[in-house]
Amino acid sequence: LARLPRGSIWLPIALTLILGGAVGNLIDRVLYGHVVDFISVHWNNSYFPAFNIADSAITLGAIMMALDVVREIKEERAKA
Repeated sequence: LARLPRGSIWLPIALTLILGGAVGNLIDRVLYGHVVDFISVHWNNSYFPAFNIADSAITLGAIMMALDVVREIKEERAKA
């Protein structure tokens, strides 16, 4: 993160989300033997699929990283 350009916004956030999610899952696995940060949401008798906060952070970070790569490619093509 320290080596990234100062103007970069998306990539540091993406890397932080990925690293934070990975560390969160690692801590849960070491302390409890399984991941414990699941959220289950329901309304009356309808249930939304349960999801894991750390995995959601990793997924969001990966999506942001991919979008950052696409943005950089577009900028390079515009300069050429």
